[in-house]
Amino acid sequence: LVIGSKNKSSWSLRPWLLLRQSGIAFDEVVIPLDRPETRSSIPKHSPTGKVPVLKADGLAIWDSLAIAEFIAESHPDRGLWPADRDARAVGRSVSAEMHAGFQALRQSLPMDFAHSLPMMTIPADAAADIRRIVALWHDCRTRFGAGGPFLFGRFSVADAMFAPVASRFTTYAVDLAAHGDDGTAQNYRAMMMDLPAMLDWQAASRRELAA
Repeated sequence: LVIGSKNKSSWSLRPWLLLRQSGIAFDEVVIPLDRPETRSSIPKHSPTGKVPVLKADGLAIWDSLAIAEFIAESHPDRGLWPADRDARAVGRSVSAEMHAGFQALRQSLPMDFAHSLPMMTIPADAAADIRRIVALWHDCRTRFGAGGPFLFGRFSVADAMFAPVASRFTTYAVDLAAHGDDGTAQNYRAMMMDLPAMLDWQAASRRELAA
């Protein structure tokens, strides 16, 4: 798995967490971003010149969601999509929504995993994105989350897709209650950030900045 700098590359976190949380062994190649050599280093691995990219079975699979689908299909025993048809359909829907949307949130609250940067005032368009995510997490947990602490009970692709959002809410100390949360989203955010894999990613982010 070829990824970018861990402090900044939200797209890289998604497949990395999916593999780590699922107990699937993989080799990791980290390409530091925003350096003079970055532009020439990534195309050696990725046909798009972007990360992440998964190299497996003679293939180069790019794009976080495509990588997630490949991992789920290659390891059906890990149950990376919900077994129930309705839950699976919603899981794919929310993952695709995360993949394609929330541009205001991305722009105003970029991933900065290693830092704490409380934001007193959140732009209105980003606040609307936060309200949507709070509602979405509540819906998934309420309808499908009875079997465990994740969006669909057990860990799935959907959780990997929203992991960078949990980190953004933590970095910027977002008051989720002010955006309609009844505690469900806050509990989910805290649980995600306490996963051993997420703590490992955070430690690596801090080492990057100290290097």
